Amino acid sequence: MADQALDTVVTAETPEGILLELRPAGLAPRFYAFLVDWAIRLAVIYVVAAGAAVMGGLGVAFWLILLFVLDWFYPVIFELSRSGASPGKRAFGLKVVMDNGLPVTPAASLTRNLLRFADLLPMGYGFAIVSMLLRQDCKRLGDIAAATLVVHQPRPAPKITLREVEPVTPALLLSPRDQAAVIALAARAPTLTGERLDELAALAAPASGDAGQAGPGVTRRVLGVALWLLGRRT
Repeated sequence: MADQALDTVVTAETPEGILLELRPAGLAPRFYAFLVDWAIRLAVIYVVAAGAAVMGGLGVAFWLILLFVLDWFYPVIFELSRSGASPGKRAFGLKVVMDNGLPVTPAASLTRNLLRFADLLPMGYGFAIVSMLLRQDCKRLGDIAAATLVVHQPRPAPKITLREVEPVTPALLLSPRDQAAVIALAARAPTLTGERLDELAALAAPASGDAGQAGPGVTRRVLGVALWLLGRRT
Protein backbone atom coordinates (compact mmCIF):
# COMPACT_ATOMS: atom_id res chain seq x y z
CA MET A 1 0.00 0.00 0.00
CA ALA A 2 2.75 2.43 -0.98
CA ASP A 3 1.98 6.14 -1.40
CA GLN A 4 2.47 5.78 -5.14
CA ALA A 5 -0.29 3.16 -5.24
CA LEU A 6 -2.72 5.66 -3.72
CA ASP A 7 -2.56 8.13 -6.60
CA THR A 8 -1.88 8.35 -10.34
CA VAL A 9 -0.40 11.66 -11.41
CA VAL A 10 2.24 12.98 -13.78
CA THR A 11 4.60 15.60 -12.36
CA ALA A 12 5.62 18.43 -14.70
CA GLU A 13 8.03 21.30 -14.15
CA THR A 14 7.36 24.71 -15.67
CA PRO A 15 10.17 26.90 -17.05
CA GLU A 16 9.94 28.85 -13.78
CA GLY A 17 10.77 25.69 -11.83
CA ILE A 18 7.26 25.20 -10.45
CA LEU A 19 6.20 21.58 -10.02
CA LEU A 20 2.68 20.75 -11.21
CA GLU A 21 0.68 17.58 -10.66
CA LEU A 22 -1.29 16.64 -13.77
CA ARG A 23 -3.89 13.87 -13.93
CA PRO A 24 -3.89 12.33 -17.44
CA ALA A 25 -7.32 11.52 -18.83
CA GLY A 26 -7.90 7.87 -19.60
CA LEU A 27 -9.56 6.18 -22.55
CA ALA A 28 -13.16 6.31 -21.27
CA PRO A 29 -13.58 10.09 -20.67
CA ARG A 30 -11.72 10.90 -23.88
CA PHE A 31 -13.99 8.53 -25.83
CA TYR A 32 -17.13 10.17 -24.41
CA ALA A 33 -15.72 13.64 -25.17
CA PHE A 34 -15.03 12.48 -28.73
CA LEU A 35 -18.65 11.35 -29.11
CA VAL A 36 -19.95 14.75 -27.98
CA ASP A 37 -17.68 16.60 -30.40
CA TRP A 38 -18.59 14.21 -33.19
CA ALA A 39 -22.30 14.80 -32.57
CA ILE A 40 -21.79 18.59 -32.64
CA ARG A 41 -19.91 18.45 -35.93
CA LEU A 42 -22.48 16.10 -37.42
CA ALA A 43 -25.29 18.49 -36.45
CA VAL A 44 -23.49 21.45 -38.03
CA ILE A 45 -22.83 19.47 -41.21
CA TYR A 46 -26.49 18.49 -41.59
CA VAL A 47 -27.77 22.01 -40.92
CA VAL A 48 -25.38 23.54 -43.45
CA ALA A 49 -26.15 20.79 -45.97
CA ALA A 50 -29.84 21.66 -45.80
CA GLY A 51 -29.05 25.28 -46.64
CA ALA A 52 -26.44 24.42 -49.28
CA ALA A 53 -28.92 22.20 -51.13
CA VAL A 54 -30.86 25.26 -52.33
CA MET A 55 -27.73 27.15 -53.42
CA GLY A 56 -26.66 24.75 -56.14
CA GLY A 57 -22.98 24.32 -57.00
CA LEU A 58 -21.83 27.22 -54.81
CA GLY A 59 -23.58 25.70 -51.82
CA VAL A 60 -21.97 22.32 -52.44
CA ALA A 61 -18.52 23.94 -52.67
CA PHE A 62 -19.08 25.78 -49.38
CA TRP A 63 -20.27 22.56 -47.76
CA LEU A 64 -17.16 20.66 -48.88
CA ILE A 65 -14.92 23.41 -47.50
CA LEU A 66 -16.83 23.26 -44.22
CA LEU A 67 -16.28 19.49 -44.06
CA PHE A 68 -12.53 20.00 -44.38
CA VAL A 69 -12.41 22.78 -41.77
CA LEU A 70 -14.51 20.87 -39.23
CA ASP A 71 -12.53 17.68 -39.69
CA TRP A 72 -9.06 19.20 -39.28
CA PHE A 73 -9.42 22.53 -37.48
CA TYR A 74 -12.44 22.11 -35.18
CA PRO A 75 -10.25 20.78 -32.31
CA VAL A 76 -7.44 23.27 -33.00
CA ILE A 77 -9.70 26.32 -32.71
CA PHE A 78 -11.00 25.26 -29.31
CA GLU A 79 -7.67 23.98 -27.97
CA LEU A 80 -6.12 27.41 -28.62
CA SER A 81 -8.94 29.15 -26.74
CA ARG A 82 -8.70 30.11 -23.08
CA SER A 83 -10.33 26.84 -21.99
CA GLY A 84 -7.87 24.71 -23.96
CA ALA A 85 -10.63 22.24 -24.76
CA SER A 86 -13.32 21.44 -27.30
CA PRO A 87 -16.96 21.42 -26.12
CA GLY A 88 -16.80 17.66 -25.66
CA LYS A 89 -13.70 17.85 -23.48
CA ARG A 90 -15.15 20.72 -21.45
CA ALA A 91 -18.27 18.64 -20.81
CA PHE A 92 -16.12 16.00 -19.11
CA GLY A 93 -13.69 18.36 -17.37
CA LEU A 94 -10.75 17.74 -19.71
CA LYS A 95 -8.27 20.06 -21.40
CA VAL A 96 -5.16 19.85 -23.59
CA VAL A 97 -1.86 21.15 -22.21
CA MET A 98 1.82 20.87 -23.01
CA ASP A 99 3.92 18.28 -21.18
CA ASN A 100 5.10 21.01 -18.80
CA GLY A 101 1.53 21.95 -17.90
CA LEU A 102 1.50 25.20 -19.87
CA PRO A 103 -1.24 26.06 -22.42
CA VAL A 104 -0.95 24.21 -25.71
CA THR A 105 0.87 26.10 -28.49
CA PRO A 106 -0.49 26.54 -32.04
CA ALA A 107 2.25 24.31 -33.47
CA ALA A 108 1.58 21.56 -30.93
CA SER A 109 -2.20 21.70 -31.45
CA LEU A 110 -1.78 21.47 -35.23
CA THR A 111 0.67 18.59 -34.88
CA ARG A 112 -1.48 16.49 -32.55
CA ASN A 113 -4.56 16.94 -34.74
CA LEU A 114 -2.89 16.54 -38.14
CA LEU A 115 -1.41 13.25 -36.92
CA ARG A 116 -4.85 11.81 -36.23
CA PHE A 117 -4.57 9.99 -39.56
CA ALA A 118 -1.82 7.87 -37.96
CA ASP A 119 -3.91 7.26 -34.83
CA LEU A 120 -6.82 6.15 -37.03
CA LEU A 121 -4.84 3.18 -38.37
CA PRO A 122 -5.32 0.33 -38.83
CA MET A 123 -9.02 1.00 -38.23
CA GLY A 124 -11.16 2.82 -35.68
CA TYR A 125 -8.28 4.60 -33.89
CA GLY A 126 -6.57 1.28 -33.27
CA PHE A 127 -3.06 2.67 -32.79
CA ALA A 128 -4.38 5.45 -30.56
CA ILE A 129 -6.22 3.01 -28.28
CA VAL A 130 -3.21 0.71 -27.95
CA SER A 131 -0.89 3.64 -27.20
CA MET A 132 -3.22 5.07 -24.54
CA LEU A 133 -3.65 1.71 -22.82
CA LEU A 134 0.09 1.00 -22.71
CA ARG A 135 1.28 4.40 -21.50
CA GLN A 136 0.90 5.73 -17.95
CA ASP A 137 0.28 9.23 -19.34
CA CYS A 138 -2.43 7.91 -21.73
CA LYS A 139 -0.93 9.62 -24.79
CA ARG A 140 -1.97 8.79 -28.33
CA LEU A 141 0.58 9.06 -31.15
CA GLY A 142 -0.35 12.67 -31.90
CA ASP A 143 0.24 13.62 -28.26
CA ILE A 144 3.63 11.92 -28.25
CA ALA A 145 4.75 13.81 -31.37
CA ALA A 146 3.37 17.16 -30.15
CA ALA A 147 4.52 16.78 -26.50
CA THR A 148 0.96 17.36 -25.26
CA LEU A 149 -1.25 15.83 -22.58
CA VAL A 150 -5.01 15.54 -22.18
CA VAL A 151 -5.63 16.04 -18.47
CA HIS A 152 -8.47 16.38 -15.99
CA GLN A 153 -9.01 20.01 -15.04
CA PRO A 154 -8.51 20.61 -11.32
CA ARG A 155 -11.71 21.12 -9.36
CA PRO A 156 -12.21 23.08 -6.14
CA ALA A 157 -11.28 20.92 -3.20
CA PRO A 158 -13.80 20.43 -0.40
CA LYS A 159 -12.83 21.57 3.04
CA ILE A 160 -12.46 18.49 5.22
CA THR A 161 -11.97 18.99 8.95
CA LEU A 162 -10.10 16.06 10.44
CA ARG A 163 -11.29 17.19 13.87
CA GLU A 164 -14.67 15.74 12.92
CA VAL A 165 -13.13 12.28 12.40
CA GLU A 166 -12.94 9.83 15.28
CA PRO A 167 -9.75 7.77 15.76
CA VAL A 168 -10.01 4.16 14.59
CA THR A 169 -7.77 1.32 15.70
CA PRO A 170 -6.16 -0.40 12.68
CA ALA A 171 -7.80 -3.69 11.78
CA LEU A 172 -4.44 -5.25 10.95
CA LEU A 173 -0.76 -4.77 11.66
CA LEU A 174 0.55 -2.10 9.29
CA SER A 175 4.13 -1.94 8.10
CA PRO A 176 5.97 1.39 8.44
CA ARG A 177 5.46 1.95 4.70
CA ASP A 178 1.71 1.35 4.99
CA GLN A 179 1.48 3.66 7.99
CA ALA A 180 3.27 6.40 6.06
CA ALA A 181 0.89 5.98 3.12
CA VAL A 182 -2.23 6.29 5.30
CA ILE A 183 -0.84 9.33 7.12
CA ALA A 184 0.12 10.94 3.80
CA LEU A 185 -3.44 10.41 2.54
CA ALA A 186 -4.83 12.16 5.62
CA ALA A 187 -2.45 15.06 5.09
CA ARG A 188 -3.62 15.46 1.49
CA ALA A 189 -7.32 15.03 2.28
CA PRO A 190 -8.12 18.78 2.41
CA THR A 191 -6.71 19.26 -1.12
CA LEU A 192 -8.64 16.42 -2.79
CA THR A 193 -12.17 16.30 -4.19
CA GLY A 194 -14.62 14.11 -2.33
CA GLU A 195 -14.73 11.60 -5.18
CA ARG A 196 -10.95 11.36 -5.42
CA LEU A 197 -10.56 11.05 -1.65
CA ASP A 198 -13.10 8.20 -1.55
CA GLU A 199 -11.27 6.49 -4.43
CA LEU A 200 -7.89 6.66 -2.70
CA ALA A 201 -9.31 5.73 0.70
CA ALA A 202 -10.81 2.58 -0.86
CA LEU A 203 -7.27 1.45 -1.70
CA ALA A 204 -6.31 1.80 1.97
CA ALA A 205 -9.58 0.30 3.24
CA PRO A 206 -7.96 -2.92 4.58
CA ALA A 207 -6.34 -0.78 7.27
CA SER A 208 -9.77 0.01 8.73
CA GLY A 209 -11.27 -3.42 8.09
CA ASP A 210 -13.30 -2.23 5.09
CA ALA A 211 -11.49 -4.17 2.35
CA GLY A 212 -13.42 -4.15 -0.92
CA GLN A 213 -15.65 -1.25 0.09
CA ALA A 214 -15.76 2.45 -0.80
CA GLY A 215 -17.70 5.54 0.18
CA PRO A 216 -17.69 8.42 2.66
CA GLY A 217 -18.03 6.08 5.64
CA VAL A 218 -14.98 4.07 4.61
CA THR A 219 -13.07 7.29 3.99
CA ARG A 220 -13.80 8.59 7.48
CA ARG A 221 -12.65 5.33 9.05
CA VAL A 222 -9.42 5.29 7.01
CA LEU A 223 -8.73 8.88 8.11
CA GLY A 224 -9.52 7.74 11.65
CA VAL A 225 -6.77 5.12 11.35
CA ALA A 226 -4.37 7.90 10.32
CA LEU A 227 -5.31 9.87 13.43
CA TRP A 228 -4.75 6.77 15.59
CA LEU A 229 -1.32 6.28 14.02
CA LEU A 230 -0.50 9.92 14.80
CA GLY A 231 -1.18 9.27 18.46
CA ARG A 232 -4.75 10.50 18.82
CA ARG A 233 -6.55 7.80 20.80
CA THR A 234 -9.67 9.58 22.07
